[in-house]
Amino acid sequence: MSTSSTDNDGQGMIVNPKPAADNQDWDGDEADRADRLRFEEEQALIREQSEARAAKAAAEAEAVKKATA
Repeated sequence: MSTSSTDNDGQGMIVNPKPAADNQDWDGDEADRADRLRFEEEQALIREQSEARAAKAAAEAEAVKKATA
């Protein structure tokens, strides 16, 4: 069975809407905003974990320093 380009009706095509000249505050659709929010939350979690690891490493280094003094 062969399909022509009119059979898929745009399925699988990537559509990147562009903001109109009169709509400069275009911010994507709900999915774009959800993706951005999830990314920001993941970045915040990574920062928190990194800071916690750095604090733990500093505390361990201080404990070793006190134990050897």
